[in-house]
Amino acid sequence: MTGARPPVSAFLLDLDGTLVDSEPIHRAGYRAYFAHRGWDVPDLSVFTGRRAEDVFATEPGPWAGLDPAEVLAGVLAHVPDEAARPVPGARELLLGAREAGVPVAIVTSARPPWVQRSLLESLDLPDGVDEVVTAEDVVDGKPHPAGFALACERLGVDAALAVAAEDSPAGVRAARAAGVRRVHGVATTHPASVLTDAGATAVGDDLRPLLALLPPPPPGI
Repeated sequence: MTGARPPVSAFLLDLDGTLVDSEPIHRAGYRAYFAHRGWDVPDLSVFTGRRAEDVFATEPGPWAGLDPAEVLAGVLAHVPDEAARPVPGARELLLGAREAGVPVAIVTSARPPWVQRSLLESLDLPDGVDEVVTAEDVVDGKPHPAGFALACERLGVDAALAVAAEDSPAGVRAARAAGVRRVHGVATTHPASVLTDAGATAVGDDLRPLLALLPPPPPGI
């Protein structure tokens, strides 16, 4: 039918700032660690959506010459020990996708323990999602497309028919470079214009607009 909406092969969802509103918690950790070291606090948006070790290894800053893994360990030791609030629409989208039979992958620059804590404590989803791609699963982090490409490979889906959601320009670029045509920007961390400039095809304050993309559940569900 002319004008019919193409099916969704999968939802490829970032975690921090997309499924859970964790950026304030993480930024508090960076600020506390930098204060502990006597460093000036840089523009923390450089870390959004990227693996911290990649930033420490490639971006100029007071950490130059230090072991990125050791700097990251110091930051993590200063992150408040608390779970993040879910982004509105996140749990509904994950449950709705499960009911409708649409696979879901989390594609994140975080590490497995934080993913598990977020799924359990923030999203109340002990059964998790179909696939999780973390910082430990790829050589190159966002904005490289490796994470999204790996998620599509594991799920066995066509990236061109998938829908991604991201709150950072690095994440948006990664999804688009992996061949994802529909990328929903979540304006929890960056202005909508920044996400649009990075390639987001739509931007909203949260994930509730994606609920309209869920197909009806299979018969008998």
